[in-house]
Amino acid sequence: MSKIIVKLNVEDNVAVAVEPIKAGDRVAEGLVAVNDIPQAHKIALVDIPAGQEIRRYNTIIGYAKEDIKKGSWINQFMVNLPEPPALNDMPYGTNLVTKLPEPPVKTWWGYRNPLGGPAGTRNILGISTTVQCVTGVLNVAVDRIRRELLPKYPHVDGVVPVNHAYGCGVAINATEAKVPIRILKSLLDQPNFGGELMVVGLGCEKLTVERFLPAERINKDNVIILQELQGFDSMVKAIMDMADKKLQILEKRRREELPLSDLIVGLQCGGSDAFSGVTANPSAGYAADMLVQGGATVMFSEVTEARDGVHLLAARCVNKEVRDKLAAEMAWYDQYLQEGAVDRDANPTPGNKKGGLANIVEKAMGSIAKSGTSPIVEVLSPGEKPTKKGLIYAATPSSDFACGPCQLASGMGVHVFMTGRGTPYGLAAVPVIKVCSRNELKAQMPDIIDVNAGPIATGEATIAEIGTQLFNLIIDVASGKKQPYAEQHKLYNDLCIFNPAPIT
Repeated sequence: MSKIIVKLNVEDNVAVAVEPIKAGDRVAEGLVAVNDIPQAHKIALVDIPAGQEIRRYNTIIGYAKEDIKKGSWINQFMVNLPEPPALNDMPYGTNLVTKLPEPPVKTWWGYRNPLGGPAGTRNILGISTTVQCVTGVLNVAVDRIRRELLPKYPHVDGVVPVNHAYGCGVAINATEAKVPIRILKSLLDQPNFGGELMVVGLGCEKLTVERFLPAERINKDNVIILQELQGFDSMVKAIMDMADKKLQILEKRRREELPLSDLIVGLQCGGSDAFSGVTANPSAGYAADMLVQGGATVMFSEVTEARDGVHLLAARCVNKEVRDKLAAEMAWYDQYLQEGAVDRDANPTPGNKKGGLANIVEKAMGSIAKSGTSPIVEVLSPGEKPTKKGLIYAATPSSDFACGPCQLASGMGVHVFMTGRGTPYGLAAVPVIKVCSRNELKAQMPDIIDVNAGPIATGEATIAEIGTQLFNLIIDVASGKKQPYAEQHKLYNDLCIFNPAPIT
């Protein structure tokens, strides 16, 4: 009996195993497995001589290190990495798709933003910090706020401390210090925080309140400096008293029916496998196209996971300015990695490779599938806020726990997280929807995975069907009608602020 394999393009000379294949299994007409092939890993569809192209996604993902016999398992040890695409003078605006799938709805229920800009999906008291040194005191206060104050304010969803490992012992005037500072400043105005500003500082840090906030926002109603207070109890009381006043304001907020143009959705990959680019990511891409067609803003990210497909993204940039910003962000990251003497093939991770991804080129082709087909209207540096609506490339690290805070700072209200390995990831400030690539992963983690895209690989569902299912869930989660599993479990990762600047 033939085994199920997935071949993505007629020009591909490899396919992916939908289920484990044993040596001697008849895989397809005229194709017998030479050796055991794990699920999601590649099988050679033809003989591939040493030095010849290995093609998937109709893209050269590498070159054979030695002769590969038809029916053989192709893993990362058999593939030489190709050079990344050049960034100079990439053609732009050559693939601008305007015919996008129509969304089932074009409104949602959210919290209007008093500051203007994107609306909130949750009503949260956010407490920002200037430095890690205040975190211990703040955490004690937050625990008491949750136990003693929040029950009095049923329309407030929670309190979130914006803790981070920055602010002191840093080269505050270093060129790249602008990156973490910009991220932290943007987090002040996260739409889910309802326009209420609350900042806890220490008093001797390098990231001073004056550097952190504009002068008009520095006052006793918004800022607490712990070194100006008398002892621990006084510090905790000051935080709780200010929080109580902010909670009184937030309690008055109510959801309103809003257009999709008031919603920002963030897309991210984590723990990918070879099915991610076949099932989960294209489904997210279909949902993204629906959102954009309805007027929403969608951000996708992860520089190293897009670098080898940058020419495909450039073709979708609406103008030269967007293309140039895309190239500049990629070039900056190339230099950043070079300065750190990073092996380009350090990504994919061991888990990615176990899931069948041979190298970063293959991973990139699957990763950018989550962006759908919409034109790219803007490119953001880490932590920048969007100025356009539509599909946006937000340049961030690929690390799950660094990418999320960057998108959070850029104003996303819902985070969609695709996984092929089962990363138990979440954020306290926004709901996170998990989409898995395989049926087996959904069965393994039924109370972590929200949407299973696995049926696409087995032919039981289409990309459009799963994409529409995901779109509807995004709207329900944004509107507060449903909670994804990460939110139900209070499964929250720490905020890891991207800091390429030196620490002194």
